Amino acid sequence: MPLEVLIADDEAPARQRLRDLLAEMAGELPNRVIGEAANGREMLERVAAGRPDVVLLDIQMPGMTGLEAARHLLALEHCPAVIFITAFDEYAVRAFEVRALDYLLKPVRAARLAEALRRVSPIAPEDALAMAPRRRHFCCMERGKVWLVPVEDVLYLRAELKYVTARTREREYLLNESLVHLEEEFPGEYLRIHRNCLVARGHLTGFERVEAGDEVRWVAALRDWPERLPVSRRQQHIIREFRAA
Repeated sequence: MPLEVLIADDEAPARQRLRDLLAEMAGELPNRVIGEAANGREMLERVAAGRPDVVLLDIQMPGMTGLEAARHLLALEHCPAVIFITAFDEYAVRAFEVRALDYLLKPVRAARLAEALRRVSPIAPEDALAMAPRRRHFCCMERGKVWLVPVEDVLYLRAELKYVTARTREREYLLNESLVHLEEEFPGEYLRIHRNCLVARGHLTGFERVEAGDEVRWVAALRDWPERLPVSRRQQHIIREFRAA
């Protein structure tokens, strides 16, 4: 089976250069270019639609850097290998933090690219996520389109069946991620108030006591937001901790 490759670079000549190199080495290293992308958002959409084996990814792209785009790839069930191809050498350390397979400097030599491609193998998303740096956006796929949701805009994250709902002031987004992994990734920014809910500390104003007959419950109040979120009995210790902070 030929290696399926996606090329992501904001410069058309750079994408064509990679196409030419891949065509030259097809005899000794069978490959097929399944698509191109001019920015990080397009790359994520192409990956979701085509499931390539490897992404040849530029770093300096408009809207979203290749580094952040690679971080979002790690959350996908099918995580392709990533080979960064860039004109800048100062991002190498950060590239390997998002589990890049290799880091090639432009202009790329055919022999060097072939060497990197021969090492392509699937990445385990759980292992990769544990090593990845913090991201600035959540990634939501809807009908083949990628929505990038700024982390700072999310009021709370709530687990619902196999998805997690990210609630902003405007709407809800479905994330194909684990609430446990999100809690581990953002320990200082989200507070667990229930087994199925993390609330953003930056939007949390406090906790309110609610009495219903003989029952007393606690709910979390968010700034300029009418909805109150229930706090489970197991998590009520956070109320004291929040007040003491």
